[in-house]
Amino acid sequence: MTIGQVIALIDGEHHPDAVRAALDRLDSERGVVGVVFCGGEEKLRGGILDQAAEHYGRAVEIDVDPVAALRRVASRGAGAVVDLADEPVLPPRRRMLLASAALDTGLAYEGPDARLAPPRYEPVAFDGPKLAVIGTGKRTGKTAVAGHWGALLRGQGLDPVIVCMGRGGPAKPRLVEPDIALDDLLALAESGEHAASDYLEGAVLGGCATVGCRRVGGGLAGAPFADNVAAGAAVAAERGGDALIFEGSGASIPPVTADRTVCLVGDGAFEGLGAYRMMRAHLCLVTGGAEQPQLDAEEAAAICPGRTLRCELRPEAVEPVPAGARVALFSTGPAIPDGIEPVVNSRNLSARGALATDLDQAAAERCDHYLTELKAAAIDTVAVRARAEGATVGFIRNRPLALDGDLDEALLTLHRDATGAREHV
Repeated sequence: MTIGQVIALIDGEHHPDAVRAALDRLDSERGVVGVVFCGGEEKLRGGILDQAAEHYGRAVEIDVDPVAALRRVASRGAGAVVDLADEPVLPPRRRMLLASAALDTGLAYEGPDARLAPPRYEPVAFDGPKLAVIGTGKRTGKTAVAGHWGALLRGQGLDPVIVCMGRGGPAKPRLVEPDIALDDLLALAESGEHAASDYLEGAVLGGCATVGCRRVGGGLAGAPFADNVAAGAAVAAERGGDALIFEGSGASIPPVTADRTVCLVGDGAFEGLGAYRMMRAHLCLVTGGAEQPQLDAEEAAAICPGRTLRCELRPEAVEPVPAGARVALFSTGPAIPDGIEPVVNSRNLSARGALATDLDQAAAERCDHYLTELKAAAIDTVAVRARAEGATVGFIRNRPLALDGDLDEALLTLHRDATGAREHV
């Protein structure tokens, strides 16, 4: 339980007398500085809401949008939001939206049998803009967008550093310059390290200096159980550069402060506390391409305080594929790069059992060029097998493209806004 005054959420499915007694008890124990009505009318006689203060013993914020009402009263000195409402007014999805709003305003959310604390974000001693790319889940395109953002900044003559955190990152933050090559990755795999971690992908495919960090666990609001991201940020700041780009891992958020944030919105984003991540964003990118329902983009736009764009990730070979090559393609998704007709098309890069069968097929089909995403088993399994079969290895990167706007300009605008905001601090 959070110490300090609270804001209470109530509904009209409880009788006002019962709610008033609960509010009186809560007020005597902790102090109630605001009450937000979340809807429902089963137990309300006509006119009760018109005289809410008389029936509930205190002023009540009544709004068709209880999230907006909660934000209005969030600055009254409370430390937590206490939920006294229930279904059907607050089914799980709507309740999590209010919990997200509470966390986004820096307040804990408490129910009768649960408590969520807002994650802590450590300050980073760096004079340039600090940017973040987070997501509502795994495989939403965070690495692709972070690398693309870095490439855009390099195109402006800047020197960005990407700070990645991953489940297979190094025990101590590791700086990698963008001249790392396949032989270096194979050497890492030989030493027992994860040689396809996101920070290596950022260096190899994004052409940016990167710092690899580790995290374990991921809370409902994105806080890792253990991580070394703050130490990694210090390594990046000491290396020097014009901007830091912090890349999230799965649904976990880098636990450091950022000036501007992009959130990748994927499948299942509106369950749980996905809304909290969108609320933190200055730009939401709804992934899935043209197949993603327009409704998802509209719902994300209603949650995100900044702009929302639908986008797709388009795979492309980093280097030209040798003419006449018999290609074995290894990826985590169904898309095939334009102009590539693979002899073997494996989507099992993260499913090692099935991947072994696909690699045997590639050998049987005499594939001489293995084209792979730099993820999962790309190095320790695919590249190692390619070398053993005498095949060459090429990489795929995913290029993010907006379907209803200019993504590049949106990302550059965020960087300019972050730069301007820091110059006026």
